[in-house]
Amino acid sequence: MELDSAELAPAINRLRRAQGQLGAVIRMLEEGGDCKDTVTQLAAVSKALDRAGFAIIASGLEQCIVRKDSGMSTKDLEKLFLSLA
Repeated sequence: MELDSAELAPAINRLRRAQGQLGAVIRMLEEGGDCKDTVTQLAAVSKALDRAGFAIIASGLEQCIVRKDSGMSTKDLEKLFLSLA
């Protein structure tokens, strides 16, 4: 299954933001940043990754349903979806 990168532009942008946030978390840890701020930032990274993952899987599922040419079984799709749970 090949995903349409144009359709996934919002997910890609979200992942780029998460990448920046993760860099900030690492800097905070290295520099002894405030615990509350660090945990808050880490939670934001986690949520951004989850949302991007769900968007990517939703797009993939839609393509599989519409095209039915992905070569993936229902069990494969279920396993892929549950990998984010």
